[in-house]
Amino acid sequence: MKKRLSMILACLLFFTGMALAQGTITGVVVSEEDGQPVIGASVTVDGGGKTGTVTDIDGKFSINVPNGKKLVISYIGMKSQTVAARANMKVVLQPDNQTLGEVVVTGLTTQDKRLFSGAATKIDASKAKLDGMADISRSLEGRAAGVSVQNVSGTFGTAPKIRVRGATSIFGSSKPLWVVDGVIMEDITDVDASSLSSGDAKTLISSAIAGLNADDIESFQILKDGSATSIYGARAMAGVIVVTTKKGKAGQSHISYTGEYTMRLKPSYSNFNIMNSQDQMGVYQELQKKGYLNYAETANAMNSGVYGRMYQLLSEYDATKGQFGLENTEKAKNAYLRAAEFRNTNWFGELFSNAIMHNHSVSVSGGTDKGQYYASLSAMFDPGWYKASKVQRYTANINTTYNLSKRVDVNLIGNASYRKQKAPGSLSRSIDPVTGSVSREFDINPYSYALNTSRTLDPNEYYTRNYAKFNIFNELANNYMDLYVHDIRVQASIDYKPIDKVKLTALAAIKSASSAMEHNVREESNQALAYRAMGTTTIRDNNPYLYTDPDNPFALPVSILENGGIYDRTDNSFFGWDTRLSASYNDVFNDTHIINLYGGMETNCVDRKQTWFRGWGMQYEDGEIPFFNYMAFKKWQEQNTDYYTMSNTHIRSVAYFGTGTYSYKGRYQVTGTFRYEGTNYLGKATSARWLPTYNVSGAWNAHEETWFSNVFKNILTHATLRLSYSLTGDRPPVTNSLPVFTATVPWRPFTTVQEKGYTEEIGNSDLTYEKKREFNFGFDFGFLNNRINLTTDFYWRRNKDLIGYVNSALYGAYNLANVAAMKSNGIELSLSTTNIKTKDFNWETNFIYSWTHNEITSLFSQARIIDLVQGTGYSMVGFPVNSIFSVPFAGLNGEGLPTFYDADGNITTSGIYLQERDPAKLGFLKYEGPAEPTTTGSLGNIFRYKNWELNLFITYSFGNKVRLDPIFSNKYDDLTATPKEFRNRWTHAGDEKVTNIPTIASRRQNKNDSELSVAYNCYNYSSERIAKGDFIRMKEISLGYNFPKELINHVGLSTLSLKLQATNLFLFYADKKLNGQDPEFFNTGGVAAPTPKQFTLTLRLGL
Repeated sequence: MKKRLSMILACLLFFTGMALAQGTITGVVVSEEDGQPVIGASVTVDGGGKTGTVTDIDGKFSINVPNGKKLVISYIGMKSQTVAARANMKVVLQPDNQTLGEVVVTGLTTQDKRLFSGAATKIDASKAKLDGMADISRSLEGRAAGVSVQNVSGTFGTAPKIRVRGATSIFGSSKPLWVVDGVIMEDITDVDASSLSSGDAKTLISSAIAGLNADDIESFQILKDGSATSIYGARAMAGVIVVTTKKGKAGQSHISYTGEYTMRLKPSYSNFNIMNSQDQMGVYQELQKKGYLNYAETANAMNSGVYGRMYQLLSEYDATKGQFGLENTEKAKNAYLRAAEFRNTNWFGELFSNAIMHNHSVSVSGGTDKGQYYASLSAMFDPGWYKASKVQRYTANINTTYNLSKRVDVNLIGNASYRKQKAPGSLSRSIDPVTGSVSREFDINPYSYALNTSRTLDPNEYYTRNYAKFNIFNELANNYMDLYVHDIRVQASIDYKPIDKVKLTALAAIKSASSAMEHNVREESNQALAYRAMGTTTIRDNNPYLYTDPDNPFALPVSILENGGIYDRTDNSFFGWDTRLSASYNDVFNDTHIINLYGGMETNCVDRKQTWFRGWGMQYEDGEIPFFNYMAFKKWQEQNTDYYTMSNTHIRSVAYFGTGTYSYKGRYQVTGTFRYEGTNYLGKATSARWLPTYNVSGAWNAHEETWFSNVFKNILTHATLRLSYSLTGDRPPVTNSLPVFTATVPWRPFTTVQEKGYTEEIGNSDLTYEKKREFNFGFDFGFLNNRINLTTDFYWRRNKDLIGYVNSALYGAYNLANVAAMKSNGIELSLSTTNIKTKDFNWETNFIYSWTHNEITSLFSQARIIDLVQGTGYSMVGFPVNSIFSVPFAGLNGEGLPTFYDADGNITTSGIYLQERDPAKLGFLKYEGPAEPTTTGSLGNIFRYKNWELNLFITYSFGNKVRLDPIFSNKYDDLTATPKEFRNRWTHAGDEKVTNIPTIASRRQNKNDSELSVAYNCYNYSSERIAKGDFIRMKEISLGYNFPKELINHVGLSTLSLKLQATNLFLFYADKKLNGQDPEFFNTGGVAAPTPKQFTLTLRLGL
């Protein structure tokens, strides 16, 4: 018995000693960058073999540690730490730029990348930011594989054309979804992607994030495949861009200032093929020889320049001087023309400016364990790159977090912006479907004007345009648009943790935006004067802006704008709210099985309103009193023209979602996501209005295998394979789920016999979502201790239920329904290397390559020839979305006129019927290629030496075609510039063998062929007027210097840096046929302008 008691006591003493030698240690792991808990960090006992655990959703861990042993804390994307074990310890992990992963922010959840199987790219906003570019979306160009950013217009407020893995719709926008701090951003008004390059005034409010201050952005997370975007379901077909704004950090207080000072270079004629004044006068002399520019016609012409002004001076008598404006002698006329010949006006120098644009941002941040805050204010002042352009933008942002208790956190975010912008007056452009000519009435876009206006003109003189006097500077001062934009977003979220490992979240957000666009056409503007130009009988009878009363058979043309100008106003307002209730569960069983569950529901409300009003006869110079003319209203009634409009849109949606991830030891993981969404936007049927979307994916983290390091050593240090299959969708670009009745007044030759009526558009009760099924395979490899990192993805997509035209007896040939389909596939590659890394010097290289291809597999098309040959492209079965076609050019005939092959293979001059839409008669058109690039990417090199940093960033784009500017016409005037190509024009018989530049058509040739304008416009749309859109661009060169802390601490600063950055400096390569035309920019006039070459000096300091 005593022996048994001794044995028991010995065992008790032994186990007590063991317990004393091995204690339970608890702690928390947080990130140094933002102070947030690190979820899924590995915590192991140093030298303890398999003893370990991972941190939970709060970054907390609990582990048994033998006495005297240390803990090894590691996490992908952060530097590992070996620390002494102690009770209630706190471990702060620092970021490691040389490791692959990071957490993936989807906007709804934050996930350990080891447990993520989708295709996503995280971009550090501070590294991607282009100083001097106020719109943050432009900084994404070349930063992520699979993301194409086309700067189709550089005007502030206009959005670039962004594609994530190419087009996903045929008639839809294919624009990615923007999510800021978990809230979906909505546009004030819908502007489809094809309209972004139009130059129309509505593009000034096409960017949903123009009100965000770039210095408030922490990071971008681009979600590309269905696995990454599936949580957004029926809104995510075109990809998702998640923006995370900055937050305060506990224990760190900062006051920061950023000042950017940007000088933009003026464009130069040396980069374009525009004729100088000497060459231009040679063209005018040929016009004169061919029967044009004579006194009888030019003095009363609709548009005239040097010759027209000369003829006007011959007949203008100055009574005070007792002489005419110009002596009617050959000597005086030759002297006048000789002065114009050597004038060589530099319109770029006259209209553009190097004025400094400056942007200032101030932020304060800090906090304690009980709460953190970040607040900022910014102001941007842009005096304008060109005349009549000016921008002022102010933003305010606040982001606060309150840790009310261990279980309750509250996050409040507010963001507001105000923009005041001025732009040249602009009307929408139009296309003549008969002749094919593209025009924009009264266009005064300075960039377009400088390229299209003769350099023989005197900038201080008034010439003739639209039968009225015209001077570009006077017009810009009297014909302009004022834009006012207000934007505000307020959101609040509450996190409640009823028990460990479970978090309940409630989020509510309110979004409101409004814009007012005022187009002021003052009395002395050419546009107003054109409506009352009737100086001679010839002008009166030919002026299209005058009005002839059809009820009076003896009526003569009269002005309907006798006094005053025109005041047009367009108001857009947007109000919306979002709510979301969600729950998450994260747990680790036996240090082996990792489970993450997330689910919830959300509701969304969007109300949009647009009003347009025309104030006719606004007397700006007489107290802004309107002068009414009933004849104007009579004319509008006869033409069925609106003088005011109003539209309201109300969209409501609700969604239920859930996602679950299981991982075995962080090695193997599988994820499933399901979302069920419905909206009033679509048809009544449940199958149409509601859409279930899903994703199934998996990943293998091979580097987590016990054998991996023994086999590959340090050669291959990271390896992940990913697979996913998903179904996502998007709302269609039409709203015809219900029949639409529109009141109308049919045209009649007399107003006394008019009657009211209505038109009906048949509703489509089966209107439903456009859908995309996608399979993605990818891998992530890290070599040589992750000094070389490679990420590659392959994807295949099948899109169905896309919107297309319906060809049926019930719906007609022009109604739209879910009847089209397309397929696409692509490759993405990202390679980053650390070439040299020493104590003082570091050299990093990043290379990105993307290739995508799509093809329409089902689509009924009613396209006309004129639709297919436009530079924006059109869609046909068997070809990519927005493909460009050309009229096949057959050379010049013996008279120097352009000829073409028609549908029957015959050669014709003006026999191409541009309105032809019979598919059987369209096959003769030549397919050129897609309007959007198929290959995009970048090459970046960063060199750091001590406190210096040099950044060289090159972007490239290949695979698309560009339609050259439509510069050829059957008739020319002396107001318009002609390109240097005219030097090689046909002038004599036999020249057709050595040149493809058509002749300047004579008066006789125009008389013999009344459709000759069709021939010259067909030449503009021919295979001869197409170029490759390929380019390699030096996007950024920057040199920065961080002042040493020991130097700046004496003046109370914690950080101080200076950076000089050059943006869009030059092109390494572009097609020579472009002759200076920017491959990304469509010279459409209106409010469009290319992205300028610029230099920016940035000052950053912190207290």
